[in-house]
Amino acid sequence: MDYISFRGLKTSRFILGSNPFSGFSHQSRGRDLEMIRYYTTERIKSTLREAESLGINTILARTDHHVMRFLLEYWDQGGGLQWFAQTCPEVGSHEACVDRAASGGAKACHIHGGVMDFLFAQGRLEEIPPVVRRIREKGMLAGIAAHNPKVHEWADSNLDIDYYMCSYYIPTSRDSCPEHVSGMEELFLDEDRRRMTDLIPRLSRPVIHYKVMAAGRNDPREAFEVVARSMRGGDLVCIGVFTKDDPDMLRSDVKLFNEAVESKEMQGHLAVSG
Repeated sequence: MDYISFRGLKTSRFILGSNPFSGFSHQSRGRDLEMIRYYTTERIKSTLREAESLGINTILARTDHHVMRFLLEYWDQGGGLQWFAQTCPEVGSHEACVDRAASGGAKACHIHGGVMDFLFAQGRLEEIPPVVRRIREKGMLAGIAAHNPKVHEWADSNLDIDYYMCSYYIPTSRDSCPEHVSGMEELFLDEDRRRMTDLIPRLSRPVIHYKVMAAGRNDPREAFEVVARSMRGGDLVCIGVFTKDDPDMLRSDVKLFNEAVESKEMQGHLAVSG
């Protein structure tokens, strides 16, 4: 596993996502419920321990009570993954989420992507700088997530933050509601992926690439090849897994990611040598 200094934190380039642990399949209501039923606390902790065994040292997860409960149990039992926290609008204000992240030991905290898309559409981005300051005051790295590339373009010109969470897709409009609604139709368009991956090289801060699998719709090998081409030296990728479908999914994804990165590095070396 490759590690980088991510704004001063030693971080594996492959970090574990947690949407499946919370029942966010981005596929259907039935699939959401299947994930919730499958991912008991014991199964989640087992997946976290497997991630550690594969060299992953970071999990990205929401600041809700479910996440904080399983993380505390996992850490109390000797787990070592560090937590990058995400605010979640349905369980409190920006400030409440930031405070929970800090009290729970998060190393970084970013504002929810749906919230950022919503505030951009509503012309309310003046709410964001005070939240960024609060995250920093609590001793965490500060970031934002977004699905809409225009949000990151705005942020790069107007915010002093540590990192961006860049979604490869805009599955649903968040113009009138910041929250994900289970069961609503979602679209994963190649043109959205191209727009975001074209933007990333121009951003001035490190990027965590996410939704790269289009919620299970993309072929994993092809998806990681796109990620490897799009990642810069200081970037990370966030991947969630549903091990009910394949008990070896996490190990396989790590292997495919490493192969894609190594192939990119070898091609770069051959190009320079040639």
